[in-house]
Amino acid sequence: MITTIQIDSKLKNNLDKLKIHHRETYNELISRLITNCSPDSVEKESLIETIETLSNPNEMREIAQALEDYKTGKFISFEDLKKELKLNV
Repeated sequence: MITTIQIDSKLKNNLDKLKIHHRETYNELISRLITNCSPDSVEKESLIETIETLSNPNEMREIAQALEDYKTGKFISFEDLKKELKLNV
């Protein structure tokens, strides 16, 4: 079921800034915020850090890009990185 809600323009602008990409729907955004910020699943400090990250559009874009890079295989494994840097850890 689809429902319409009313929010003021300032809140809408803040929600727009939290979107990972311009095509993310408000439904997806709100679901992501609820999932990541559920007080039942995290401690207070962790919740604050999560909110700070979710409130930073640049960080969220970078995270989305990193996930996309991982999905498409654009990364170096830890084992390969150790070999490249000649680390013995």
